[in-house]
Amino acid sequence: MTDVAPLRRPTALNRLTGRRGDLLAEFFGTFLLIALGDACVAMAVAGLPGSGRTAGATTIFQGSGDWLLIVWGWAFAVAFAVYVAGGVSGAHLNPAVTLAMAVRRRFPWRKVPGYWGAQLAGAFAGAALVYAVYHPAISAFEAAAGESKGETTFSIFATVPAPYFSGWFGPLLDQVVGTAVLLAVVLALIDARSKAMSPKTGPLLIGFTVAAIGLSYGANAGYAINPARDFGPRLFAFFAGWGDTAMSSYLWVPIVGPLVGGVLGALLYDFFIGDVLHARQVAEEKFTTS
Repeated sequence: MTDVAPLRRPTALNRLTGRRGDLLAEFFGTFLLIALGDACVAMAVAGLPGSGRTAGATTIFQGSGDWLLIVWGWAFAVAFAVYVAGGVSGAHLNPAVTLAMAVRRRFPWRKVPGYWGAQLAGAFAGAALVYAVYHPAISAFEAAAGESKGETTFSIFATVPAPYFSGWFGPLLDQVVGTAVLLAVVLALIDARSKAMSPKTGPLLIGFTVAAIGLSYGANAGYAINPARDFGPRLFAFFAGWGDTAMSSYLWVPIVGPLVGGVLGALLYDFFIGDVLHARQVAEEKFTTS
């Protein structure tokens, strides 16, 4: 809207028409993603027990309700973050999405490092905000549980694998599969060649896709499906006192898995759907021009 007075002076506004504007949007979108997403985990882990709304001060995940809180909290976090940033940067908000777009959607490779940096910084800042708001609840939970900066409260910020995994392959496969599903659906939602849905519903449906992944695969490894979503808050947790718990030997899994899975999902979508749409579009154009 041209009648909204900008905060910046005209000379500063001129610098926002290109790359700098994209990076600001990626930073703020990822910041909002983590500020809402990690906060819903903090609600389940520390907020509800500490406020007396569960059976005890350390009672978490007593039933499926806590998991649904997290799943739908993350779903809305993703949807709203995409709505906010989508009109400026395309709302990648995820290094796996950016990589897949560079590999299969001609996203400029020169922009990839900047997008990744903005996403990581936004995730770090979002985690810092959650910690600032929930610090009293986290401290109360740790006092009641007799632990300090343990794995339970660390799970507010980043992911950990389920104890039934005996090595790295299971969680890595889980991250590859989850992110591949995410990218396949994202590409379907933004594909202008498809008439399956309105683009206005895209962000909400992307959020629902994240919910579906959380409901079907989430317990395995926390469904990071986004390297910035995991590593940014993990890095903050390291500096905030979780130390070796944050920087464990597992940290590479939710980075490498989503990057591989994102490209795989793009390739699968193009093989099974994208090429079909392209072939039919070419055939239709030939028919109309003949």
